[in-house]
Amino acid sequence: MYRTALRNVLAHKGRLLMTALAVMLGTAFVAGTLVFSDTMGQAMSNSFSKSYSDVSVQVSDHRVGNLNHNDGAQTPDQKKRETLNDATLKDLTALPGVERARGVVYAFTGVADKKGNLVGEAWSARGANFVPDGSGQDPRYPIAQGRGPKTAGEVALNQQAADKTGYHVGDKIRVAGNGAAEDVTLVGVFTTDDPQVTSGGTLVLMDTATAQQRMLEPGRYSSIVLTAKPGTSESALLDAVRAKLPADSVSLETGQQLKDDQAKMVADSVKGTKTMLLVFAGISLFVGIFIIVNTFTMLIAQRLKELALLRAVGAGRAQVTKSVLVEALLIGVLSSAAGLLAGVGIGAGMQSLIHSMNEGMPTGSLVIAPVTVVTTVIVGIVVTVLSALFPAIRASRIPPVAAMSAGDLPSTQRGLVIRNAIGAVIAGGGIALILAGAFGKGAGARAMLEIGAPFTLIGVFVLLPLLSRPVVALVGPLLGKVFGTPGKLARLNAVRNPRRTASTAAALTIGLTLVTALTVIGSSVTTTVTKMVSGSMNADYVVSMANGHELSRDLPGLIAKANGVTAVSPVANVMWTVDGEDRAVTGLDAAAFDQLVKIDLNSGSTGALKQGQILVNDEYAAKHNVAQGSTVKIEVAEGKTADVTVGGVFQRNDSLSPIIAANALIDQYEPDAYVNEIMVKGANGPSAELKQSIKDATGRNPVIEVLTEKDMVDQFSRIITTALNIMYGLLGMAVIVAVLGVINTLAMSVFERKREIGMLRAIGLDRRGIKRMVRLESVVISVFGALVGVGLGVFLAWAATRVLSSDLKGLTTVIPYGSVLLFLALAALVGIVAALWPARRASRMDILSSIKTD
Repeated sequence: MYRTALRNVLAHKGRLLMTALAVMLGTAFVAGTLVFSDTMGQAMSNSFSKSYSDVSVQVSDHRVGNLNHNDGAQTPDQKKRETLNDATLKDLTALPGVERARGVVYAFTGVADKKGNLVGEAWSARGANFVPDGSGQDPRYPIAQGRGPKTAGEVALNQQAADKTGYHVGDKIRVAGNGAAEDVTLVGVFTTDDPQVTSGGTLVLMDTATAQQRMLEPGRYSSIVLTAKPGTSESALLDAVRAKLPADSVSLETGQQLKDDQAKMVADSVKGTKTMLLVFAGISLFVGIFIIVNTFTMLIAQRLKELALLRAVGAGRAQVTKSVLVEALLIGVLSSAAGLLAGVGIGAGMQSLIHSMNEGMPTGSLVIAPVTVVTTVIVGIVVTVLSALFPAIRASRIPPVAAMSAGDLPSTQRGLVIRNAIGAVIAGGGIALILAGAFGKGAGARAMLEIGAPFTLIGVFVLLPLLSRPVVALVGPLLGKVFGTPGKLARLNAVRNPRRTASTAAALTIGLTLVTALTVIGSSVTTTVTKMVSGSMNADYVVSMANGHELSRDLPGLIAKANGVTAVSPVANVMWTVDGEDRAVTGLDAAAFDQLVKIDLNSGSTGALKQGQILVNDEYAAKHNVAQGSTVKIEVAEGKTADVTVGGVFQRNDSLSPIIAANALIDQYEPDAYVNEIMVKGANGPSAELKQSIKDATGRNPVIEVLTEKDMVDQFSRIITTALNIMYGLLGMAVIVAVLGVINTLAMSVFERKREIGMLRAIGLDRRGIKRMVRLESVVISVFGALVGVGLGVFLAWAATRVLSSDLKGLTTVIPYGSVLLFLALAALVGIVAALWPARRASRMDILSSIKTD
């Protein structure tokens, strides 16, 4: 039987080509993902390890402000207890076993290009101090041109950023933190292996005193790095430092611990990307299952006499099943091997693409781990063999005599009834769960949606043969009227074998379901956010950092002095414990509140903010049984408590926290509250002049954004559009596999129906009519799959928006009809393209050889 299986594969290699190609594409996606993620992960880890090569022990302060706040701002009590200062650096330098101690200062710092725009991404822009050794060089940052910075007004810039901007030693460049920008002189260009910089970031070096002044405060450090003398171990040096410094005030890590932490961080980061890519690879393989099932079903139907002969000469059912599965195993092995090779090429191509887009990105040799090889091959084999299992079992159950006298596998009515009943139960249960989730509340509603969605998809796939007849019947009359006889024949061919039509269309159904659901959800969220932003602001502009970091506390005063500005308020964000529950609180200036913010009050007035009272939204009020005039107990930083009166209740607004307080009240308890936005009102509304005036007040800081309502909506829309485009691109492989499925089914169907096609030619249907018939059949199958997919996608998106509306008030389902119609048109185009080769092949069949009998 093994030789029989091998000969069958060789004899039908042309008909198995599309199946092999589908498996190869799916496994190539898997292999490429694993190779690329492993290669990039190792390259990043190696780069981080190199950047920590001279670190034996790193000392960090527990209370150093989050670097995302840029200036390292701390409360006065924290500043009094500051440990990492010049005295600490001196003490640590004197420890036995320390060869070198270095005080490190770093925080966010952006660089403007010659047009005034930010260089690179805001999240990867940093500034640090230049710490020269006895030779005037900093070992971390070798100077390639010029020299290191020595005084205020001098900086050095990393080589990649200098090349990108065209800056040279001696040029004036603009650097900025979270406040007003400053023009300084570029005195040096340096190289670095720091992956945060080489991956597209910028690094600005200053002398230590200037860096401390700009980023922290004089005499302070972000961390202190110690290098051990030869013969002194990291653990011994760690113990010496631990004995010297207060244990409750510092965080101590060895160089190896830092490397391990960075390796874990890289692994976690790569894991997320890898998981997402593997999910889409799984979708492609799942789509490929339908091609494999279709191929083996049709091959077995075309080889009934051969299989009957095997049964007649003594082959048992198990041997017939084994023969078919061995064929599938051979295809799986060969396709997986080809997929592995293609995946290595994909991984190398992705690495080259990343490097071409960013030449400084850490690179290394391709990592082809044993687990990648094993996983790819096993996945390909398992998917292929399992997909061929049911066709093999069905073939083994055909009696030899029935097989000899039939030209197709009989589809019993009983089998279809059982299938439809099972599908109805699964789909009905899934839909019931989805509806329960859509009209439910809380975490349970989301769980029911997550469970119900896959059950509904599976149930609909099982029911596709049943659905094919009525759906195709809708377009049947149109085909007949417009295209005549070829149209009628195309409709009849599409419904003559519902199982085959369903299997072929299912591949497109999967892709269109996901694409439609994502599109509808994206459109719904975008529309809702647009309404929410438009209905919550009276301010003309919102000033913020491009990276979301904290703004300098000097900025509101500078902006208030700008021409045309009538009202300004920093937006403070704090967490208070209110009546025993942690709650986000938004702070605004009470005097400017009505000029900047738009809220709908159920009771009270915004004037209550001036009296030290707070406003709460209606949901919070209902949940905690408070109203205007109620008193709530708040617990703020450092354990301070106070009783505060509720001055009003407003309708929930997702752009604001449930609790609003005046900045004056917040300053009483948290004078260093986090501020990442400033609202600005102009005398004559938004204008180019007002915007420029605000930018001038910030020193034309390239990192600071000055946005109108429309700008914020457009920015959010771009994020959603980018995310959707990435999803569409990743689903592209599944769509390609689906197209192969249509081509495969039509090509094999043409071969199967060659006698029928020959008879049609004999009675007068010309070659053009044959081509049109095959193309229309392909279009019908593709549009059928698309219609079901679009319907499913809209239904799932509706349920998802219902569930998400508890987190985003006002979220309603918005169907982008233009996009839906485009998807259907593209599905029809897919059908036309997929039918090109099969239609040409059918039209070129010789009439006499087609109609002859064996």
